[in-house]
Amino acid sequence: MKDEKKVAELLAEITRQMDALLNDTSVPKNVRGTVGEARQKLNSNADFIIKVSEAIYNLDSVSNDINLPPQARTTIWNILSMLESIKTS
Repeated sequence: MKDEKKVAELLAEITRQMDALLNDTSVPKNVRGTVGEARQKLNSNADFIIKVSEAIYNLDSVSNDINLPPQARTTIWNILSMLESIKTS
């Protein structure tokens, strides 16, 4: 990691956005469950790259859910973008 402070800020923003999705009742239950799993993986004690990759995989799997409201889809894409930027830093 080149800039640990920047990564910590991004992770805090990712967590905030995930929490917003988890509390949004317009988001389907299965999507909220997957977002919750991704959040748990990010907070696990696993290797940093592995937990970021697992979170990306989880979120990518629901990003095209047909029942996903547009604002939730945009939020998931934004989270995925931030996770990718962390992974490549």
